[in-house]
Amino acid sequence: MEEELPTEFDLIVIGLVLMGSVLAASVVGVGASVLGLAVLDFYGAFWSWLFFASFRLYFFGGSVDAGAGSKEVAGESSFFPLRPHPTAVRNGFECWYNFEGHGDVDGWNRERIEQEFRRFNIDLAPKLLYARGSLVELLISSNICRYAEFRALDRVATVWEGRIMTVPCSRSDVFTSKDVNVVEKRLLMKFLQSCAAYEEGSESDSVELEGVTFLEHLRSQKLTPNLIHYVLYAIAMANERTPCREGLAGVKKFLMSLGHYGNSPFLFPVYGCGEIPQCFCRLCAVFGGIYCLKNPIEGIHLQATDEGRRYDSIKCGKQSIRSKDIVVGHGYLGREAFVAVETSKQATVRKPDTICGKLARAVILTNVPFGGASQNPGGGGVAILKLPPVEGQLEGATILQMAHSSGTCPKNLYLIHITAVAVSENPEADLKPYVSQILSKTYPQTTVESRNTEVQDEADTTESESVKPENTTSTILYEAYFNIPTCDVCGADGGVSLPTGIHVTCGPFHELDYDLSIQQAKRVFNDIYPGEEFLPRAPDPEEIIIGEEEPVPDSAAAADDGAPVDNASECRDTESDSGVAQEASEEIIDKAEECTEQK
Repeated sequence: MEEELPTEFDLIVIGLVLMGSVLAASVVGVGASVLGLAVLDFYGAFWSWLFFASFRLYFFGGSVDAGAGSKEVAGESSFFPLRPHPTAVRNGFECWYNFEGHGDVDGWNRERIEQEFRRFNIDLAPKLLYARGSLVELLISSNICRYAEFRALDRVATVWEGRIMTVPCSRSDVFTSKDVNVVEKRLLMKFLQSCAAYEEGSESDSVELEGVTFLEHLRSQKLTPNLIHYVLYAIAMANERTPCREGLAGVKKFLMSLGHYGNSPFLFPVYGCGEIPQCFCRLCAVFGGIYCLKNPIEGIHLQATDEGRRYDSIKCGKQSIRSKDIVVGHGYLGREAFVAVETSKQATVRKPDTICGKLARAVILTNVPFGGASQNPGGGGVAILKLPPVEGQLEGATILQMAHSSGTCPKNLYLIHITAVAVSENPEADLKPYVSQILSKTYPQTTVESRNTEVQDEADTTESESVKPENTTSTILYEAYFNIPTCDVCGADGGVSLPTGIHVTCGPFHELDYDLSIQQAKRVFNDIYPGEEFLPRAPDPEEIIIGEEEPVPDSAAAADDGAPVDNASECRDTESDSGVAQEASEEIIDKAEECTEQK
C-alpha cells in the first residue's frame, strides 16, 4: 500500500463475504467506524462473481488444499497467522467439448468462447431471492435496493418420467397447463389454498402433523404422483425426509412470494449474485467505511486478560491496526485460533442444513436451454430446475439456468449452475447423475451422415416449405467442477470457542435463498451492539445535508412570497446598457452613410 491506513477503528471486517458486508453496513449505520480488508482483488469471496478468464485463473490458482494453512504454528500464542489462501476451492476439474474432432457447435468454439470472457459473470455460489424472503425485505427496509437491479424468474421446472416439465405455479399457470388434467387442477388448487391458509400453532396446525413427513401428508391428500412430485420438489423445495410443518411453511412462502414482481415467486440480481455483497459494501463506503482489497493481512494479535485471551489488533503489512471487535470471514482462521469447549458448555449440535459449505458445484456452458427453445419463451431468461436426490444421496440438486438477458453470459449461450451437497471428494461424480438427466456431451448435427440426411431432406422439399425439427439437446461446451469446503467452526460442530472480540462468519449454506446468512449476520450484530437497530434505513441522496449549510432562498421564490425587492439598480443598469447600445448603433449608421457618400 502506498498510503497508510488509520490505526483505530470500531470494527474490522476481514474477507468481505456476504455476512461481513451486511455487518459492515449495519455497524456504520449506528455511527461506528469500519475497515474492510480482503486478500483477494474482488468483493464477496465465495459469494462473488467472476469473468470467465478470471474464473479459470481463480479456479486453478485457488484449487489447493485449504487446510494447509491450519498446519502453521504461530511463533507465540498471542499471535495467530491467517491462511494464505482463505477462499480456495477444492478438487477442481474442467473439461472442454472436443471442438477439434467434431467442429464448431452452432458457431461456437473454444477460441470464440475465450474471446467473449468479459460477457460472463460466473457466480461461485448462485442463489435466488424469494420475493417475500428475508433478504428482499432487508434490501427494501434499508433502502439498499437502489444499488442493484433484479429480474423475475422466468421458469420453474423439474424432471418427471424422463421429461423436463414446467411446473404450474400460479392460478393462471394451473388452469392453462396441458400437463395436468381437469381433476388434477382442482386437487392442486384446493391443496395450495389450504397451504396458503396454514398458520403454525393455529387450528389448521393439528396434532396429526406431528412426526409426519411432508411426503406422507401429500399422499394423504389424495394427490396424484405427478402433483406430489411438483409440490414436494419444485414448490416446497423439500425432499422425502422434510417434516410436514416445514414443507407446509415452504409451500406458503412460495405462494406468498407469487405476484409481487411478476408471475414468479423468485428474483435474480441482474449481472449475478455477486452484486449483492457489493451493494452493502457500497452503502458502508458512502457513510465513511474504508475498504482495501488485495491487501496482505498477516495475522491477529491477542492480549491476555483475567477472563482469558482477547483480541487486540491485526498485523497488516507494516502496520498494527486496532479495533474493538473483528469479524473474520470463512477460511481465514486456522484451527490454532480455536479453543476446545467443555462438553457441558458446548452449543447445541447444529442441524445438517445449517452447516456451511460442503457443496459440490458445477459451472456448465451449453448451446441450447434445457428442454429446447420452445419451453423457454423469451430466450430463456433465468430458470430453476429442481431434481430429486439420486441413489446414495439424501439431498437433491438445484439447477439454475442463465440466458443472455440475465446479464451473465453472451447471446446464444446458456450458463448453467448445479449445486448439491457433496457426498465425496469428487464433485464430478457427485453431480454426474444430475447432469446426465438434462445435458449431453454430444452434438446431434456433427456426423457426416446427419449432414447428408439434412441435404437430402432439403432437396426433397422443393415444393413445400421444410420445417426443421427443433434441437432440444443441450450440448456441453465447457464444464467445471469444484467443492466449496466447510468452515472450521461448522466442522467442529459447536465444540470450539474463539477469543473475546473475534467473530466468525461462515457460508455459503445449502439453501436456495439467503435466510440463514441474514440470521447469522443479525446474531453477530446483536452480540457486538446489543439493543441497536439492525441495518437502519439509509437516507436518499437528496436527504443528505453535508456540514451545516443552510439553503439559500431563491430570489424568484422570495418575490412570489410578496417580499419587497429593490430593482432600482437593475433598472439603472438596464437603462445604461440600452443607452450604450443605442450610441453604438448610431455610430455604425453614421459610418455607413459616410462610406456611401464617398462611393
